[in-house]
Amino acid sequence: MTHCTPSEMMIVAAARALAGVRTVFVGVGLPNSACNLARRTVAPHLELIYESGVYGAQPARLPLSIGDPTLISGATSVCSMADLFGLYLQGGRVEVAFLGGAQIDRFGNLNTTVIGDWQQPKVRLPGSGGACEIAINAQQIFVIMRLKRRAFVDQLHFLTSPGHLGGGGERAVLRLPGSGPQLVVTDKCVFRFDEATGEMVLHSLHPGVELAEVQEAVGWELKIAPHLGETESPTDEDLRLLREELDPQGLYR
Repeated sequence: MTHCTPSEMMIVAAARALAGVRTVFVGVGLPNSACNLARRTVAPHLELIYESGVYGAQPARLPLSIGDPTLISGATSVCSMADLFGLYLQGGRVEVAFLGGAQIDRFGNLNTTVIGDWQQPKVRLPGSGGACEIAINAQQIFVIMRLKRRAFVDQLHFLTSPGHLGGGGERAVLRLPGSGPQLVVTDKCVFRFDEATGEMVLHSLHPGVELAEVQEAVGWELKIAPHLGETESPTDEDLRLLREELDPQGLYR
C-alpha cells in the first residue's frame, strides 16, 4: 500500500490537519472523506456537523449528500437548519469548517457563483448555499481543492464567500467573527496564510511534486515559506481505512 493517488494524499493531509479539533462543519465529497478518516485516526472525539441539521454524526458509510439518512443514526443531535446555523455556527461553536469552490484567489476568497460575466456567464454555478455564512462565522476555514490554474486565479469572477478579502486585516475592519482561511490542501501541495498580509503561502510539497509544477498551476506569483517542507506521506493504515472502509468504490479517492 505504499503508493497512493494524488486524491488519497490530499484526503490524508486534510485529515491530519484536524488533529486536536473537536467540532468540524463537513461538506460532501472530499471533506467527508477527510473528516471521517480523521475521526478514525488523529481526532477520535471529532464531532461532525452537517448543514442539513445534524450534529455529532457517526455515518456508517460515506454519505452521498447532506440529506443522506446515514447521517442520522447515532448522531448526538438533529435539528433544523435554522437552529444549526443560528445556535451552533453563528454562536461561534464551530472550530473548523471545510469549504471548496470553482475559484480561489491568493487571499482565500472563494467563487461558487459564476464563471465569466455576471450577465452572460460561461457557467452558472450552484451559488453560496451556506458557504458565505460558514466562511464568516466558523473559527477557522480549511479549503480542499485540486490545484488547477483555472481554479487558483489572480482575480475571482465573483466573490461568493469571503476569505481574507483584500488582505491586511480587512476581515477585522468589517468585524467578521471568524479568523478566515488558515489552510488550503490540494492534490500537489499544502498552503497556509501569512498572518500579517492574509496571503496564501506555499507550506509543503507532496512527495514527488516540484515547485515549478505548483507555480505553473497558480495564477499569481507564489509566496513560499522560508523552510518549504515535504508533506508527510500516508501510512499503510491511512490507506487501508480509505480503501477498505471509507471509500471502497473509489468515488472520491
